[in-house]
Amino acid sequence: MTAPTEGRTVMVVPTYDEAENLEWIIGRLRAAQPDVDVIVVDDGSPDGTGRIADSLAAHDPAIRVVHRREKAGLGAAYLHGFRVALDGGYDVVGEMDADGSHQPEQLHRLVEALADADLVIGSRYVPGGSIINWPRSRELLSRAGNLYVRLLVGMPVRDATAGFRLFRRHALEAVDLDSVTSTGYVFQTDLTHRVLAAGLRVREVPIDFVERVRGHSKMTGQVAVESLRKITIWGLTDRRAQLRRWLGGRRVSRRAP
Repeated sequence: MTAPTEGRTVMVVPTYDEAENLEWIIGRLRAAQPDVDVIVVDDGSPDGTGRIADSLAAHDPAIRVVHRREKAGLGAAYLHGFRVALDGGYDVVGEMDADGSHQPEQLHRLVEALADADLVIGSRYVPGGSIINWPRSRELLSRAGNLYVRLLVGMPVRDATAGFRLFRRHALEAVDLDSVTSTGYVFQTDLTHRVLAAGLRVREVPIDFVERVRGHSKMTGQVAVESLRKITIWGLTDRRAQLRRWLGGRRVSRRAP
């Protein structure tokens, strides 16, 4: 399966200390989707990830590397990569992890679903999706977090925190990237919420999410708590706005002759 016929496609891959994984995962991506370009966004990795990325780019014109001076959060890296992709004229912009948890060989599922969507999410929690090698406690925590998002924010998405995605260009333009302030893992939920609020189409397709076998996860308890705090604020803000609209509508209807 090749890139979407709508135009040029690029995958943004953020990295921080992924020297053990980067060449392996980029090689798989280029083999699975040779028509898809790659933008690696490295946050000043001290383990030499940036140098590996530069070496890959030197031998493959479809790979570009963006070097950032410091680790500023997953969302900040994606925002930088998205802007570079939009400035580069790409029509479809994707995202995926560098640790091997997202299978490049399954990217075709997202490509096919983009035919009738503005954002496609590779989901662990729709029928056919799975998680491999996670402890049960972590999976339950992830599922509970996504359920919390659906109930509090009213988002009809089963895996709003997923990071394997394809956006049409106009979807990223519609969400106003310059106004996005979330920088951590809550960034994924934030963008999903914004795409839906813009009235655009979101589809989920099943993927097999595989726990990394090399390197260390960047997710910590502190990051998870911060994400839930921000989601709670969004949800309560949305609910207050809905209540105000409802009360305003009732007042108008009572005044009507």
